[in-house]
Amino acid sequence: MSNQEENLIDVNHGTQLHKMHGDQKVLEQELENVFGRSWLFLTHESIIPNHGDYVVTKMGTDEVIVSRQENGDVKAFLNVCRHRGAQLCPHEAGNAKGFVCSYHGWGYGNTGELQAVPFDKEVYGGLLDKCKNSLHEVAKVENYNGFIYGCFDENSPSFSDYLGDLKWFLDPYFEHSGGLELIGPPARCLIKANWKCSAENFVGDAYHVGWTHASALRTGESVFTPLAGNSTPPTEGLGLQITSKFGSGLGVLWDAYAGIHDSSLINDMMQWATIKEQQLAEKIGADRARIYRSHLNTTIFPNNSFLTGSGVFKTWQPIDKDTTEVFTWTMVEKDMPEELKQRIAMSVQRTFGVAGYWESDDNDNMESETYMTKGFQARNKNLNAQMGIGNDVYNGKYPGVVCESAIGETSYRGYYRAYSAFINANSWHEIEDKSSNWADILTNAKTK
Repeated sequence: MSNQEENLIDVNHGTQLHKMHGDQKVLEQELENVFGRSWLFLTHESIIPNHGDYVVTKMGTDEVIVSRQENGDVKAFLNVCRHRGAQLCPHEAGNAKGFVCSYHGWGYGNTGELQAVPFDKEVYGGLLDKCKNSLHEVAKVENYNGFIYGCFDENSPSFSDYLGDLKWFLDPYFEHSGGLELIGPPARCLIKANWKCSAENFVGDAYHVGWTHASALRTGESVFTPLAGNSTPPTEGLGLQITSKFGSGLGVLWDAYAGIHDSSLINDMMQWATIKEQQLAEKIGADRARIYRSHLNTTIFPNNSFLTGSGVFKTWQPIDKDTTEVFTWTMVEKDMPEELKQRIAMSVQRTFGVAGYWESDDNDNMESETYMTKGFQARNKNLNAQMGIGNDVYNGKYPGVVCESAIGETSYRGYYRAYSAFINANSWHEIEDKSSNWADILTNAKTK
């Protein structure tokens, strides 16, 4: 392991070298150690409900086919023919019993097994071992309340253990609400930004909302409009910042379920959420029912981000050090009226779609962060994520390392502590070892 990766993150003081947003060697290490060992979002069960349904998606820079099996299970495979490495499936989604390579005609079942090879007996003499030439399968695939995640590393913990403390905050919305679904296909676009710029923003940055989105807030009349132009200073009791052992984190804005949506949706969404909160309080308690009705900005480490209530669900897929492909779905509750689902979907596209006005605001900043790493001096200077440092607690009222403030960078520090553990480890055993005292490290962090 080079000193370059070792020195990227100063975990004890909440700083990071700017070069992490614009260095190709760092990206290569990320693809091996971060994307190669993390749980990554693949698809939602509502998108591939039937036997043979499939989607082609990304795990880091690798294309994978995610396919529903005859027994109802889901498998994922590299979208690469085992013969000469050509792309196997050129389509984004569909239903198929199998896949045939357009180069030489090797055919695979949707189980990944190699089933047909042209002139097998004539040109291979019957010696080709089809079992040894099945598609490369993603080692682990798990379903979290309908959301399907995969991991290349067979030694990784379960997805539930990977989420850790964050699960306590997510389950009220993902499980106890009655379940969620994604409305697709996803909107897709390329931005000239490093993938981490967006992931870190969603993991815990409420600080930028009033400033970056001032115009959008004044125009859209959302529940966040009072923040426009930083005209209203943050006060105690507005929310929380939370991080977990393996870097997933979120921010809570209390009682702000309707999130980014404008006045045409606020009343209907808040009425919906208030009724369900009352139902959930009897089932999971008042504290967690309130979590459901609040607004959570979240990143599941490393690159899956979403806004509950707002219904924005994204992955940030690296193309190179300064290019990211953004996938955006709308996330809604299954038992919502269809008319409400469609109104939310339209609002998500207006705000966080390819040409969304919130999305455009954010992308300007993400691209600016990345562009500035082209400066030799700039890329070797530290970035500061020290907001709220010294106020983080563990074993308090809530799970995880928590700061009881709506605006802070607790989740940033937790994200990059885990990032440092991943990028500097050669196995899951090493990641676990580097994370054994993760909470102590974060709660004892201090400015220089």
